[in-house]
Amino acid sequence: MFSGIIEEVGIVKKVRLSPEKSFIRIFCKKIYEDLKLGDSISVGGVCLTISEIGHGLFGVDISPETYEKTTLKYLKVGRKVNLERSITLGTLLGGHIVLGHVDEVGKIIRIKRERGSNIFEISHSPELAKYLVKKGSIAVDGISLTIMDVFIRKFSINLIPYTLKNTTLGNKSINDNVNLEADVLAKYCHKFISDRYKNTSDRYKNKEITNNNLKKKLKDLGIVS
Repeated sequence: MFSGIIEEVGIVKKVRLSPEKSFIRIFCKKIYEDLKLGDSISVGGVCLTISEIGHGLFGVDISPETYEKTTLKYLKVGRKVNLERSITLGTLLGGHIVLGHVDEVGKIIRIKRERGSNIFEISHSPELAKYLVKKGSIAVDGISLTIMDVFIRKFSINLIPYTLKNTTLGNKSINDNVNLEADVLAKYCHKFISDRYKNTSDRYKNKEITNNNLKKKLKDLGIVS
């Protein structure tokens, strides 16, 4: 489990990628001394297990599913990646709960920089939209960010200069791919409401949950007054 607060930007030093078996080796300084074999680490928002350590480098294996569903398959030697060690009970939760289980790969479709604002628009599938809300949280390449606005197939985020300087987003361009993970609390809430909703009377079944009728459904379920 992670918080989405990036500790260091590492540099990819070795890449061996294939749909069947993949491995990457990454150089880091700040967090290296605290790494141990078997530790979980977030690499670009993907939870991986450290399988090799030595000489300022650590290595991780990539499963076929992770290869298929994340941007790790696009990595090349020299590429920078966001790194975060797993949180502990004594860690400050400065971001939000991030599992490192990527939902899908999105694409940066617009970057707007003006008057101190750095607004990124990122595409997503309709399936992910149900977990996204304005002012809610989302992890982009492992970075905990606040959603500025939500549309049917895209959302926007406003990045401060610190985030651009201390994460890989400062090097991103239009059409670059990014790993997306929706807030796990939003997923549980959606499942809870959906399951409760399915068990109500037939007149409500097979109807989509929308912002317009959600309040009425919650009242019918006795969740709110």
